[in-house]
Amino acid sequence: MLHFVAALASLLLPPAFAQNETSTDKRDAQSWLDNIKSAAQKRNYSGVFVYQQASQVRTSRITHIVDGKNEREKLEVLDGPPREYIRNNEQITYYLPDLHVLQVEHRITADIFPAILAASPAELALHYTIRKQESGRVAGYDVQAILLEPRDRLRYGYKLWAEKNSGLLLRAQTLDEDGKPVEQIAFTQVEINHIERSRIKPSYADTSQWRVESAVMNPASLSSWSVKSVPPGFRKIRELTRIVSETSVPISGSAALVVTRREVAQIVYSDGLAAISIFIESGAHSRTEGSLRQGAMNIIGKRQGDYWITIVGEVPAIAIRQVANSIEFKPK
Repeated sequence: MLHFVAALASLLLPPAFAQNETSTDKRDAQSWLDNIKSAAQKRNYSGVFVYQQASQVRTSRITHIVDGKNEREKLEVLDGPPREYIRNNEQITYYLPDLHVLQVEHRITADIFPAILAASPAELALHYTIRKQESGRVAGYDVQAILLEPRDRLRYGYKLWAEKNSGLLLRAQTLDEDGKPVEQIAFTQVEINHIERSRIKPSYADTSQWRVESAVMNPASLSSWSVKSVPPGFRKIRELTRIVSETSVPISGSAALVVTRREVAQIVYSDGLAAISIFIESGAHSRTEGSLRQGAMNIIGKRQGDYWITIVGEVPAIAIRQVANSIEFKPK
């Protein structure tokens, strides 16, 4: 009935007026996405947010400071083993106090909540219908809701709630093909603008006895690998190789930790909101092929010749299968 009323109204209005109204609404909705993207990078904020994925709930605290042209950030994981990272622009230091380990690496993608938008609203509008929705309140702030509906079955929908004055994203839902949330992330408490710089200092003052691990990531040319069927709008944004370190305790029960390292290649595709990663490594280890879903994340592991391929994406299972089935390797 609502669709019928809307259609009837558009017929009764003069053509130019109906067109302008639609165009204005579209620009207004897209301007909110501009605000969301800008606020995550240029505002000072600190708050606790909760990430819900099926029955899994994780709580973290993030503090973000803009100091001239520099971005500094502290993320603390508040559930499970203590974990903390300090970011200075592109360099990140991870603190793992229970293992007495520091991991240092350069940031690959800027996708930590609330900085989840990487594309311009105009680019996103090619693959999502963007609409303003209701006003409301999140964590004590007045917010405006924005809905992004996918134009195909190969990506999820999203609903975003932005704080009305700053544009900061306070809540985000990932929606399945029926419009139902499959995961959600939201601030439960947040301060905006006036944040003391001392709040981004590491919690661990003396790390002189900790082991330092450098996550070596190098740009790579992986032109021997190709994906013939990437969802529309997803473009290759990165090719790299990295050394992955894994720390474990020997089965014998020895107190000494065992650190193993292996090289993994990674190809990343993104539509500016969701990402698909293809990890490529030696297939020497025995593994079982299969698929797994965790909230909005779909994962496929498969053997391809002498390699083991893991495809991970924040997209529906049909899109991950399409990508997995179209990966080709042509040695030069």
